[in-house]
Amino acid sequence: MAAMSASGRRVFLLGALLLVAVSCHGGFGGVGVAEGLSTRYYAKTCPAVESVVRSVMARVVAADRRMGASVLRLFFHDCFVNGCDGSVLLDDAPPGFTGEKGAGANAGSARGFEVVDAAKARVEAACRATVSCADVLALAARDAVALLGGPTWPVRLGRKDARTASQAAANGNLPGPVSSLTSLLATFAAKGLSARDMTALSGAHTVGRARCATFRGRVNGGDANVNATFAAQLRRLCPAGTGGDGNLAPLDAETPDVFDNGYFRELTKQRGLLHSDQELFAGGGGGRSSSQDALVRKYAGNGAEFARDFAKAMVKMGNLAPAAGTPVEVRLNCRKPN
Repeated sequence: MAAMSASGRRVFLLGALLLVAVSCHGGFGGVGVAEGLSTRYYAKTCPAVESVVRSVMARVVAADRRMGASVLRLFFHDCFVNGCDGSVLLDDAPPGFTGEKGAGANAGSARGFEVVDAAKARVEAACRATVSCADVLALAARDAVALLGGPTWPVRLGRKDARTASQAAANGNLPGPVSSLTSLLATFAAKGLSARDMTALSGAHTVGRARCATFRGRVNGGDANVNATFAAQLRRLCPAGTGGDGNLAPLDAETPDVFDNGYFRELTKQRGLLHSDQELFAGGGGGRSSSQDALVRKYAGNGAEFARDFAKAMVKMGNLAPAAGTPVEVRLNCRKPN
């Protein structure tokens, strides 16, 4: 082996020091529940981390409110695939490494990676090699919700970053836009999340946009439980056939850029954009009902209860960790292992 330069030895030793084994217990489908997370995890090593991330997110959301929704979605897509480990942030590195960015639910739609990069760079400037990308993303998602008018909550910190990712796991674990209620309940239950958690977390669709490709079938005759006027309006944006796949529509047409309970009010009017959204509420139409009808009605009429349940469910989801023994570290660059 060739001799290593002094700078090379420093990088190697830093990487070795940062590489650790995740501590977790329990498990849901290969995902553990993190131990050792604390709201004061960085109290001595990086006390400014929350204010640093918040300042970045404040500028981002002020410039583009949709980006707040995109960062929130990244956090969901991270935690649902082998735990909240920053794996969604890793770039492909051909020929040997394929990340999760090309998975069906992420390809062409996941965005906000540069926001996480910016926040991580600011954090690194304040506290070198201390705060994980997974923790930066968890804080950014919380701040996005608050800056869009939603609730806030204490974020437990101390996550580590995975050194690998799994596109297959992303394809197998992330709910799709045509998921049935049965499938949604099973997917969330596999992560230790209840039906109430699932419905509350689905309320994240009170902000953000979706591509025509994800709702074309619903508004072009594929679903019976869709408001006719709503569907007609969307068909002008997203006609049957091909073309226009990337055209965007708000997930909550009532208040598309405000984090509130408008999403649930829309569901009670059969104005859910995605098939999977409307699966939460049948409302007795055609003799059908959904196990979540009563909760959707409750959230539609009580924004404060939705906000409380959403915050609790976010904490619960944020506790998901990689399976025991997964190689992890504190990444210096969120897009690649050290």
